[in-house]
Amino acid sequence: MEGMKTHPHACAGHALLPSEPVPFTQVRFSEGFWASKRAVNRTVSLFFQYDQLKSSGRIDALRLQWTPGSQVPFPNMAWDSDTAKWVEAASYVMATDPDPKLGALLDEVVGLFVGAQQPDGYLNSYFSVVEKDRRWKNLALNHELYCAGHIFEAAVAYHESTGRKNFLDTAVRYADYIAGVFGREPGKLRGYCGHEEIELALVRLYEATGLRRLLDLADYFVEERGQTPNYFAVERERFKESFGFEGLTFFGDDYFQAHLPVRQQREPVGHAVRAVYLYSAMAELARAKNDRSLFEACAHLWERIAQTRLYLTGQIGSSWKDESFTGPYDLPVERAYCETCAGVALIQWNRRMLRLDCDSRYADQIEQTLYNGALSGMALDGKGFFYQNPLADRGEHRRSEWFGCSCCPSNLSRLLASLGGYVASVVNGGVAVHLYGGSQADAVLPSGNCVRVSQETRYPWEGRVVLQVKPATPAAFELALRVPAWCADFSVRIDGLPITPRLRKGYAVIERAWTGAERVELDLPMRARQWVARPEVVANMGQVALRRGPMVYCLESADNAFNLFDLSVPADAALSEKFEPGLLGGVVALEGRGTVGESQAGVQALYRAREADPICHPAVFRAIPYYAWANRSPGQMAVWLKGAGR
Repeated sequence: MEGMKTHPHACAGHALLPSEPVPFTQVRFSEGFWASKRAVNRTVSLFFQYDQLKSSGRIDALRLQWTPGSQVPFPNMAWDSDTAKWVEAASYVMATDPDPKLGALLDEVVGLFVGAQQPDGYLNSYFSVVEKDRRWKNLALNHELYCAGHIFEAAVAYHESTGRKNFLDTAVRYADYIAGVFGREPGKLRGYCGHEEIELALVRLYEATGLRRLLDLADYFVEERGQTPNYFAVERERFKESFGFEGLTFFGDDYFQAHLPVRQQREPVGHAVRAVYLYSAMAELARAKNDRSLFEACAHLWERIAQTRLYLTGQIGSSWKDESFTGPYDLPVERAYCETCAGVALIQWNRRMLRLDCDSRYADQIEQTLYNGALSGMALDGKGFFYQNPLADRGEHRRSEWFGCSCCPSNLSRLLASLGGYVASVVNGGVAVHLYGGSQADAVLPSGNCVRVSQETRYPWEGRVVLQVKPATPAAFELALRVPAWCADFSVRIDGLPITPRLRKGYAVIERAWTGAERVELDLPMRARQWVARPEVVANMGQVALRRGPMVYCLESADNAFNLFDLSVPADAALSEKFEPGLLGGVVALEGRGTVGESQAGVQALYRAREADPICHPAVFRAIPYYAWANRSPGQMAVWLKGAGR
């Protein structure tokens, strides 16, 4: 696809450039696009989600008061993960924008998690009261270890935000209990979770505590996966008399990424969220253990996703049947699954890959998914959510306030709340800027010098970024600015004078002595363009999509009084661009001219002989950023449009 950066040598031993993210607590979004989105998340979404968690019974499930026949809502085995992600998101907000009301709610929920721990260290609100005798008897589907992982991540976030150790100690005690159950030693289960998450969470818990045994447990869960004999086959046989496994007949071991040991996996397969959480854990272990071969296994899987299984919106997961990857170039549009959690997971994985190797293709992927396939998961008012994010709709797909399986809302909220950690990194003794937006990032260099990098910009609506680089002590170091893959050309000026920076892995690198008075201007020209897919993507054959800067666009019936699927856009169609502050919270809208064929709505036959080409009429169309669709009256939506003359 046009603009995609390909590195054929990515898995063949090229030199890596490690980076260390500037902590999200050291980044402030001062104004603009992300400042407003994060404000909605902070002031509306987190409180709205708390109310949903409370009213659905998820929070009170941690009181362990359910008994057969009681009026307490029947718990679900995945509920703890929904609540834990909310705790993580709220903890991030409390670290950057303290709010007494949110803090009180946060402390309440954390107290319930701590109080729900069993005497032996086990912590799960479902299996502690509903199926007490069935711990660890269906790892493939029961989400026990998955919930544990989100509890661990929440405990780390709460500790880092508040300095309190009560939840962190609870998490370590639970992890130690799990280590006593699983492993290769005699008497232990040689199992692993059907839904990966605990693996990456254990690395975070290790880094928060310094306890090497937690890293060893993460390593076990990753390396044991897919070994022979396959644990899920053993599990089905061992517990078949006491537990029903009818559901597993629907899935193969590749659904759980358990068909091969992780280092031998060459294609992304199975449930998309599970897969990318596994790849995140592989990247974390590669960094923590300095394991180059594990990184290369990750890089190969990244390349296969980027080149064969990635939607233009930066999303993954093409199958509605099982929320999974399918084959190369199989990217259906209307039936695209593109789970919001998959977008969040993909962003998190790319951040981990960027930490291993400061290559702009990872930051490009973060930007592409963030602005499009992830952000679309939340309504503009912060009170509606998408589980699936298709690229076409006939007026039926609308956001919901909540879901029976409500993994996505709090997952997106924790991403938005921690977004500061994606902006910049310390690289090669200097600072690299990955994401553009009105912000201030305080980076501490290896020398100990603190450097504030401030951005003034109207990005993503305009491509001009003005940066001030202010070290606490004047010093020489490099500033690396990402040049996005969508940008055909760019320019850099310092104090009004053009310079020619050297390019390194997609970054414009400026090396100089900085005094703090310099004004750096980065210009990334944006213009709306038509994009096409490579011919193997049958779903997009003969079609075009509109993109401007990082934004993918779509058409909605709210702006276009014709059947969107009848529209044809000529290759030379001029596209006008205009920022409209009163539209959808303020967006750049696109307008162009195409043709619309006469409607065939009255034709009864499914197929008919072709006669003359239909009569076409000129039509003016209007497009909006994809993330903002479904915030008005229901109607059609289309990202891919017929390309006239193609």
